[in-house]
Amino acid sequence: MQTELLPDFLHLYHSFGNRSAALLRLLQHFDADPTVIRKSSPAALRGIGLAPKAIARARQRHDRQVKADLAWAQADNNHLLCYDDDSYPALLRQIPDFPVLLYASGDIELLRAPQIAIVGSRLCTPGGARTAFDFAAQLAAAGLVVTSGMALGIDGEAHSGALQAGGRTLAVTATGIDLVYPGRHHKLAAQIRQQGLIVSEFPLGTSAQRPNFPQRNRIISGLALGVLVVEAAQRSGSLITARLAAEQGREVFAIPGSIHNPQTRGCHDLIRDGATLVEGPGDITRELTQLASFVIGENCEVASVDSIEVDPAHRRLLDSIGYDPVNCDILVRRSGLTIDQLSSMLLVLELNDLIQSAPGGCFVRI
Repeated sequence: MQTELLPDFLHLYHSFGNRSAALLRLLQHFDADPTVIRKSSPAALRGIGLAPKAIARARQRHDRQVKADLAWAQADNNHLLCYDDDSYPALLRQIPDFPVLLYASGDIELLRAPQIAIVGSRLCTPGGARTAFDFAAQLAAAGLVVTSGMALGIDGEAHSGALQAGGRTLAVTATGIDLVYPGRHHKLAAQIRQQGLIVSEFPLGTSAQRPNFPQRNRIISGLALGVLVVEAAQRSGSLITARLAAEQGREVFAIPGSIHNPQTRGCHDLIRDGATLVEGPGDITRELTQLASFVIGENCEVASVDSIEVDPAHRRLLDSIGYDPVNCDILVRRSGLTIDQLSSMLLVLELNDLIQSAPGGCFVRI
């Protein structure tokens, strides 16, 4: 949207709130010119069929909120993306109820890249947390942006796995973008802003409210080529995201689990309903490789997980690991790496199925 039109658009945005479909129809009627709407007389607005309440809404002023929005957007890497901007994600615009405005903080180029959404239970098991972390790391290494909702549990593990692997991740929040929810994710949010992107459709200062979470979920699925559900109970917000993904024409993937684990029964229900059963990240990359270029309409590359090569530094560490269990202390002495460097590199080797964990904190070569 042209810069000079943005203040009037923001007044309308704050007036209509969640009624984005009604606002969009109004904008389309006036050739996407919010200033014309704001300057129209009540009689002109009545002439197109607006009720008195809608007319009053269209003429309301929100000087404080608009001033705050414009000031926020002046900070480095902060962006206000209107539905008709070139930077607005084309895939998201295809869903029926796309948001007319996105607040975005970080690298907005991620909106053009192929994305995989990873969602699941906030009360995940340790095994589920590890699975989400590992899948996110490997899918990020394959060139996919890992998208999630920055919630506790599976969401947080997915973001962390992508960051740990040096990949890219995108968080869609259910609060104003200037707030962090849950509070314990302040550090994670800062990392995502620096190495990825955070987006929200909610005005600045919007607190965490129950209805906002399912509303947010349509954006998570709408941005992505597909949604992977790692763990989900039978009544779970993650299943809402999966249902929305199916309605939006996205791929739905689910990881099966123990029949005794209540946190995997939602995944089993998804598989019964036609979701793709996933045993490894390669199941996802193979499915999305052709879809990425077809849907986004660009030369989007999603690497095969099986084809990822080990660089020389990781190869030297691999050569330090034999076929007998060896612990980290010995590997530090053999390799000369710090424990932090070692942990990151061991993760990469394990994700590429070159080593595996052994009892007592040891590793063995496969």
